[in-house]
Amino acid sequence: MKVRPSAMREVILEVPKVNWEDVGGQSEVKTQLMEAIEWPQKHQDAFNRIGTRPPTGILMFGPPGCSKTLMARAVASEAGLNFLSVKGPELFSKWVGESEKAVRSLFAKARANAPSIIFFDEIDSLAVIRGKESDGVSVSDRVMSQLLVEMDGLHQRVDVTVIAATNRPDKIDSALLRPGRFDRLLYVGPPNHTDREEIFRIHLRKISCSSDISIKVLASLTEGFTGADISLTCREAAVVAIEECHDASEISMQHLRTAIRQMQPSEIHSYEELSAKFQRLVHSAATEKELVIQQYSSKSNRFPIWNLIKSVAFFLYQFPVSLFHPKSVSSV
Repeated sequence: MKVRPSAMREVILEVPKVNWEDVGGQSEVKTQLMEAIEWPQKHQDAFNRIGTRPPTGILMFGPPGCSKTLMARAVASEAGLNFLSVKGPELFSKWVGESEKAVRSLFAKARANAPSIIFFDEIDSLAVIRGKESDGVSVSDRVMSQLLVEMDGLHQRVDVTVIAATNRPDKIDSALLRPGRFDRLLYVGPPNHTDREEIFRIHLRKISCSSDISIKVLASLTEGFTGADISLTCREAAVVAIEECHDASEISMQHLRTAIRQMQPSEIHSYEELSAKFQRLVHSAATEKELVIQQYSSKSNRFPIWNLIKSVAFFLYQFPVSLFHPKSVSSV
């Protein structure tokens, strides 16, 4: 527990001890991350027996404040793997060739210390769409090309998992989003009612609270709030209690209601269209049925007469032929 690997000396990071219990909600995203990170370490024989490999690239996207970076910290803490983090465009350099060299050295360091995790925070600032610069090949285009080669090129990424987080997946080059580079595109959306209850419990367990606080009522009052909004609400409620009385030792339900009225929920409607366009994961059977129903309803709006003919034909097909015989009709 005290000795650090020498090969990681230049890039060693103090990953905060964040557990899955510290992340409220997002059960689907947690499952997908555990399948990609923890299962290959615990059930390697199962993958070898079936003859497949686990997903090696996961992109989390969604509105700001929905715990994308927090889940990456939890993955690194729970798995206990070597963790290399890249924050935004810090790989860019003004010297020619240094940016591509930084990308190569990053993946070489990860392969030398496998199993490892490379985490790209705000990858949209690094993996931009190529060809936008009119004055030849820009630095961002060269970095993007080097990133594509390292993600899926001649050198295989054995036991190296890439996790990325972004708010704008539409700003990322489409070549990077294909399967083989990022196998799973996970939409980390705003929490629902149950998730908000769990997030309130996580943040209020560190604060002295009175007995009149109702978690269910708070979750109902914060419709549309993200995890960051709820965290700020709890902190603002403590500030309201201190403003009311400097000797206050706990917060009450009234303090939380005041903080909620002062808050404005984050804008998340624009991200719902991105989730339908970019999300790639294993859908449940209920989700597939909803998609089929939506497709059928959209087609029925376009061709109402043709759908009426098909419905009548299907109705007639369901009846036995004997019902339409004259004798059977008279007997009936």
